[in-house]
Amino acid sequence: MDNGLMAGDIVASFADVVKIIESSKETAFRKVNEELIHMYWRVGEYLSKAVNESSYGDGYIQNLADFFAENYPEIKGFNRRGLYRMKQFYETYAGTEIVSSLMTQLSWTSHLKLMSACKTIEERRFYIELAIRERYSVRELERQIDSGYYERHMISASAPPAVTAETRKGTRNVFRDNYVLEFLDVEEPFEEKDLRKSIVRNLKNFILEIGKDFTFVGEEYRIQVGKHDYYLDLLFYHRGLSCLVAFELKIGEFQAEYIGKMGLYLEALDRDIRKQGENPSVGVILCASKDDEVVEYALSRSLSPTMISEYTLKLIDKRLLQRKLKEYIELSETGDDGD
Repeated sequence: MDNGLMAGDIVASFADVVKIIESSKETAFRKVNEELIHMYWRVGEYLSKAVNESSYGDGYIQNLADFFAENYPEIKGFNRRGLYRMKQFYETYAGTEIVSSLMTQLSWTSHLKLMSACKTIEERRFYIELAIRERYSVRELERQIDSGYYERHMISASAPPAVTAETRKGTRNVFRDNYVLEFLDVEEPFEEKDLRKSIVRNLKNFILEIGKDFTFVGEEYRIQVGKHDYYLDLLFYHRGLSCLVAFELKIGEFQAEYIGKMGLYLEALDRDIRKQGENPSVGVILCASKDDEVVEYALSRSLSPTMISEYTLKLIDKRLLQRKLKEYIELSETGDDGD
């Protein structure tokens, strides 16, 4: 051991070697996955054309599966089911604008989930881009699909109250009208502190729901105005928006007076906590329910960037969300025709 090196320096050098190894392993995994997806695409393309052109029809795939089972039993995944999935993979995306550079960034398991669970190419593209941006695992992607993330996002983006449209535009549609918190371990009846504590206990899942760009700052975050102390339920920082985000939790219906208190919190954050170069703070009042007309009236004269969102503690029926989204789209199209 070189006596000129301190023990801390040696440990730091070991950590550097580990980083090199981990980085190389991650790069190798991405390359392997990229080649696998390309292979499944090419095989799927070949099968699609062969089935259409061959006199065997669908029997071609069964014959090919039998050939692999007899001659190449060590090659896994090329049974009848696997081959049909490759054919479906090609036929699902052939002729679309989804480029291979996007598709190869997701695992084959993620693609299988997207093909089985999503109804439209728009929905699949949404989840592909979301999974890449948020670096979702297969389990995380599955949870977002099952919770109707696409439908909830599109409903929020398609029909925001006029008074919140500017705030949504300024925050790049990061926030939604509805959040699903089915992972929380709270039982009726519960108080706001129970809801807050359960969110903190399940912080990983909460951040998965609101977005991975959020970084947790604190619970019951203390701010001082004059001689008075106030406590924010939850304070986050959003890396993409470069701003603090205050969450206030309400177990009942939205009340107009919540706006004034949130405005005070945001002003205090901006004056005393916000750092130079950061954008103005944003508030989210998370309620069990809300009346959109009351929300519009309450926000109409507010200068504070505040979002009013609902939460539910159970997964929403996807069919209900799909019907609601369809209604919004039809209303939007009717409005366009009337212009």
